[in-house]
Amino acid sequence: MTGTDFVRSRRESALATVFRFQSLFGLVAVFIAAIVFSPSRNGELLFLTSDNLFNVVRAVSEIGIIAVGMTFVILIGGIDLSVGAMLGLAAAGSAVLLVENDFGLVPAVLVVLAVGLGFGLLQGVASAVFGIQAFIVTLAGLQCARGLARIWSGGQGIAIPYGDGPGEAPVAFSLLGERTFNGLVPIPALIFVVVAALAILFLRGTAFSRHVYAIGGNEKAARLSGVPVKRVKIAVFGICGLLAALAGIIHAGQLNQGSPNDGLGYELDAIAAVVVGGTSLAGGRGSVVGTVAGALLLGVLNNILALNGVDTNVQLLIKGLVIVVAAGLQQLRPST
Repeated sequence: MTGTDFVRSRRESALATVFRFQSLFGLVAVFIAAIVFSPSRNGELLFLTSDNLFNVVRAVSEIGIIAVGMTFVILIGGIDLSVGAMLGLAAAGSAVLLVENDFGLVPAVLVVLAVGLGFGLLQGVASAVFGIQAFIVTLAGLQCARGLARIWSGGQGIAIPYGDGPGEAPVAFSLLGERTFNGLVPIPALIFVVVAALAILFLRGTAFSRHVYAIGGNEKAARLSGVPVKRVKIAVFGICGLLAALAGIIHAGQLNQGSPNDGLGYELDAIAAVVVGGTSLAGGRGSVVGTVAGALLLGVLNNILALNGVDTNVQLLIKGLVIVVAAGLQQLRPST
């Protein structure tokens, strides 16, 4: 190897490392910027207060959980536009079961999770077995889930009171809106961490994960190699639906109500977190670690803009530019 080849190899290796960890680098950069531009009160930076930092994690927990499921779908080269509506269906369903049907906590949670899983599996069957594009299937799924949520709840939001009598939800459900560890760590944040950790381990150490990446990299080659493409696709959509339903349960617990209109636009935020996290929309490349970093990056960005009183319309503009930059970086990423 000549000196020129060695330098080129080192440059390419360094570039590959930058792109591999682009979401983490981006998160660090935004975090530092947030510290620099943080307003202060009584000599203390508001952004760095423990209460504010944990609020950031709480605020991204629902989107983060959905984004973890979305990562699986995008890794196979698919998309799921129904997750926001599924959150609304799960939130409304949780309220109906707990308040109007007097379900216990565990039965209600299991029923709602089963609905999310079943809905996702049906979408997977429509896409994998019948060959309908995932975009079309989940766009239709968005409409169906929203309609089902309105039918289930009677088209209105349902408040969730707590107690032991009829028409009251078990007090334990209210814990989803509480904090633990001396009142610091929000319960939804802990659930997000657990979900992300399990997904990271799952994508790193199982044959299923290798099949997911293989399908996203080259579906035809994966099929010829003996990968059960249809089964993997169906399972991936099932995982996404299950996690969207989990986010809906958390949403209802945090707000003490469930509405069929909950989750509007959440699918776009989840996709944004995945893209900012470095997962390729073409499939076959990405990670849950990147998605978590992407969700936190967007959460920190939202938080510091809000602390500085930036107009919400300007916030949307800035977020859009960040997403475009992240997507643009993917085009510059080496193919190997």
